[in-house]
Amino acid sequence: MSATLQDVATLAGVSIKTVSNVVRGYQHVRPSTRARVQAAIDELGYVPHSIARRLATGTTGMVAFALPAIETPYFAELAALVSTEIGGFDYRLLIEQTSGSLDDERAVLRGREQGLIDGLIFQPTELDADAIEQFRGSTPLVLLGEIPPPPTVDHVMVDNIAAARAATFHLLHSGRTRIAFLGYAAAAGHATASLRAEGYLSALEECGAHRSDDLLIPMQRFGAFAAEAAVIDAIETGVSFDGLVCFDDLAGIGAMKALARAGRVVPDDVGVVGWDDILMSNFTNPGLTTVRPDKPTLTRTAFRMLRERMDGAGGPGRHETVGFDLVVRGSTAS
Repeated sequence: MSATLQDVATLAGVSIKTVSNVVRGYQHVRPSTRARVQAAIDELGYVPHSIARRLATGTTGMVAFALPAIETPYFAELAALVSTEIGGFDYRLLIEQTSGSLDDERAVLRGREQGLIDGLIFQPTELDADAIEQFRGSTPLVLLGEIPPPPTVDHVMVDNIAAARAATFHLLHSGRTRIAFLGYAAAAGHATASLRAEGYLSALEECGAHRSDDLLIPMQRFGAFAAEAAVIDAIETGVSFDGLVCFDDLAGIGAMKALARAGRVVPDDVGVVGWDDILMSNFTNPGLTTVRPDKPTLTRTAFRMLRERMDGAGGPGRHETVGFDLVVRGSTAS
């Protein structure tokens, strides 16, 4: 008969909770206690239930999260939340970085990690619904992001149009009359940028606010450096604006640096809104007003849906939208 958690606890002279903490690798266990528990585990040949279950079922206890860029703070924060969420169910996380590469995204779906993982959470940027359906393997899959999913795949996202409208309305209601959108060049081929630009334009139209092509400020790539260069170029070419909706917080941070270089005061001369509420947005000067997606609910929902598929749930793909808040800080305060 196999040894139980209680057998180990009795032999080691500790509680079942302490044995569980040692098995799970919980760090706040005294070294002497950990050694005593480990000695009891070795003597009894105890195999944790989760490991025994995986040996019996052929599962691996690994979930992969495939994302475009681990160095982007938003995705790093999502990865940390996914890791915490799945850890509560005795799973471990494998990170796959696709770098926005079509070939890498295809490889992820084709099962590059076949046999290593039980499920996949994936945020594509290049594949469309038809390609996702064509290249996906048998591994349970949940999609994040704004690319429309095929009808057979579960999907979790934020309503980017509504959030961009909220950000633009905020600037309009604070008295801004010429509001620009930073990051427009990517909109033609980037679903997220396209939806955010759509929401921005919708808010301007609804309020009868000024809109013109010169207020759609292009960025050749994403990131703070590209944003800084794009805003400097716009100012030098005579584009006039007193509000700025940025593709993300990194763009907002780059934009504020460019505005400072040009002698423009934030928020007196230009109000700036970012997106994602990454940690560093609290520490800019002034603090960056930003759209805060509900990242904990996003990751919790994605893993719940994935866990249900890994447990054998069938049926058509499900689509869920999580909420957002607008966090007002000094970059737009009057």
